[in-house]
Amino acid sequence: MSLTNKILKRKLKKTESKKLKIVLQKEQERLQEETLKPENGLETQLMKDGDADDISQKLPGAEGALQVLQDRSFSGLEGRVCSETMKGIAEMGFTEMTEIQAKSIPPLLEGRDLVGSAKTGSGKTLAFLIPAVELIYKMHFMPRNGAGVVIISPTRELAMQTYGVLRELMKYHQHTYGLIMGGANRQAEAKNLGRGVNIIVATPGRLLDHLQGTPDFVYKNLQCLIIDEADRILDIGFEEELKQIINLLPKRRQTMLFSATTTAKTEALTKLALKKEPFYVGVDDTKEMATVEGLEQGYVVCPSEKRFLLLFTFLKKNRKKKVMVFFSSCMSVKFHHELLNYIDLPVMSIHGKQKQTKRTSTFFQFCNAETGILLCTDVAARGLDIPAVDWIVQYDPPDDPKEYIHRVGRTARGEGSQGHALLILRPEELGFLRYLKQARVPLNEFDFSWSKIADIQLQVGFFCINFSILSKCKLIWIYKPMLENLYI
Repeated sequence: MSLTNKILKRKLKKTESKKLKIVLQKEQERLQEETLKPENGLETQLMKDGDADDISQKLPGAEGALQVLQDRSFSGLEGRVCSETMKGIAEMGFTEMTEIQAKSIPPLLEGRDLVGSAKTGSGKTLAFLIPAVELIYKMHFMPRNGAGVVIISPTRELAMQTYGVLRELMKYHQHTYGLIMGGANRQAEAKNLGRGVNIIVATPGRLLDHLQGTPDFVYKNLQCLIIDEADRILDIGFEEELKQIINLLPKRRQTMLFSATTTAKTEALTKLALKKEPFYVGVDDTKEMATVEGLEQGYVVCPSEKRFLLLFTFLKKNRKKKVMVFFSSCMSVKFHHELLNYIDLPVMSIHGKQKQTKRTSTFFQFCNAETGILLCTDVAARGLDIPAVDWIVQYDPPDDPKEYIHRVGRTARGEGSQGHALLILRPEELGFLRYLKQARVPLNEFDFSWSKIADIQLQVGFFCINFSILSKCKLIWIYKPMLENLYI
């Protein structure tokens, strides 16, 4: 190249550079002017196409996002969400968005990181699944691309439920999706991951196991991490596993974190998991009560020796309804399961000591039943969407008001739904009501006719005798306090 050509080329570069500076300066002035407007809509604008750090440039539905906040119908998402997803939503029977959905879906469709706080039963599962599915669709993920979205759930039951909702939403999509969790066949999961799973629903322990020990698991292309029920994950002791998972996954991703409560641990997790400034969504702060509307709550004060008779009488009266009864331990669930079935009141049970296959079959059996009684520990108290539960009975009060809120969240799920909750308290446990009041939980004392208590002392007596001489008498020392509390 001649010297003249070199000089001309250099001048041309300088001219282009000056023009670029002028364009950038004008653009900056325009953005500053928009920021000063009362309704600037800045939250709903897409990042500029040149911003390589934000995947929102590849996502649908940025324009008109504020309109979605005002229009609560799912039909308002048309044009921002693909037709395959819209068909899935329609077939699931949803027409109106809940508050958490209306607030979360628009910024998530733009690729924003999000921290969401919502009551149980608020509809947050769809709030994060719809944008996650849209992300995979928009980026044309194929099985060979591996995992594009990972959803972490605290328990196996919640993971199965989330997977069930995802399966319905993905009905008209071609992308792959899968479930990995403790208690399932690890070898089969590894084989599936090797083939390529685009959307993964997982429990923390098994996910970390595959990240560290499954060579064919492709996750380098991960675009989105969703942590559901973050407070519950931390409460049950998965803090270290979560930290390791977050450190192993790609840093450039969209992250969503949902939690029913905010603690120092969840705030620390937010800082670790979300690198960009997140979009905060809360639907509880302006509410007068911590539990949902449509939930009638009350308590009964009952001495220890009459508690079981009260429970039996209540369950017998409501045997044609759908009832969940919470106990404080797995042993208590097992004991009362055997006792109630022995005295001809059929009940099901779920607790942490059961094998996963048994827990799964019982969970779906109760979900599909129109009536029935399920005895359970807090393993079933978080996030599970069991249809049409009429009554939540707490035979043992929880250790914390937060757990009370999560337990009663199994009924009156969804806007406009109705449900009932009964808390059975010993006289010495009445102080728990003070903590519930501080937690903004409205409770009234229920009237109970003690003259109508069922006369089952003879049956219970025979059970106690048989129970003591059965082959399981090796465990009688565990059940002895429960036997002593029965009114014979």
